[in-house]
Amino acid sequence: MELGAFSISLAVKDIHQSKEFYEKLGFTFKGGNIDQNWIVLKNGNAVIGLFQGMFEDNIITFNPGWDGDAQNLSEFDDVRSIQEELKSRGITLTKEADKTTTGPEYITLTDPDGNNILIDQHR
Repeated sequence: MELGAFSISLAVKDIHQSKEFYEKLGFTFKGGNIDQNWIVLKNGNAVIGLFQGMFEDNIITFNPGWDGDAQNLSEFDDVRSIQEELKSRGITLTKEADKTTTGPEYITLTDPDGNNILIDQHR
């Protein structure tokens, strides 16, 4: 089971201040729209998303179908098959994907320590 590209999505209070801070750590703009209060920054293989006012807590994020540069992969595990595999392993999901659809969809789950995980397929 391949979960796809990994990043951490940070719930920030001031996206401009956070962007400036992470740029000082060597991160550079990769995508997003700061006017919509979300951007993606990258430093080597490390990817972080900064999100202001979109969710309350930080989220561990995986993107099936993407590599670490948000480029499409020719082959990948669909989020719906990941969902079935996780459920077969006894993992409880907090949001399930609609199995009757194809294309973009997501699932969410929470680890034993309360960390939120998003598996978000964009295509």
